[in-house]
Amino acid sequence: MRDTFVLDACALIAMLANEPGAENVRKIILDAIHRSVYVKINQINLLEVYYKICNVYDQDVANKIIAKIKKLPIEIIIGLKEKTFNEAGRIKSKYKVPLGDSIAVAECIIGNSILVTSDHNDFEKIEKNENLTINWFR
Repeated sequence: MRDTFVLDACALIAMLANEPGAENVRKIILDAIHRSVYVKINQINLLEVYYKICNVYDQDVANKIIAKIKKLPIEIIIGLKEKTFNEAGRIKSKYKVPLGDSIAVAECIIGNSILVTSDHNDFEKIEKNENLTINWFR
């Protein structure tokens, strides 16, 4: 059985901006190209990437970059299934994390997936108390 990785927005942003740790995110995506792992991102987390690109550049650049991301072997999870909806609400309430983060965590808990992130502040406390595996890319 192949591992499934769920990308937090910061993982894609780091890769796109060639920030420290970008090579670790690239390796996961290369592994997905070679079909040794699955990679997913929730639409809400992808929206965070889009928003960041719009802020740094503009909407035209954001549209072009998102179109390229959609060609990668990354499943974009559209919307929230009821279990994910409920789990994200529980995580957000209990840990007071941003909405996008709670959705990424919920996707991982429900799908028994590995979260790819560098956001130690929000996720370390969750990792200690929940059934959550994290791939810290930096």
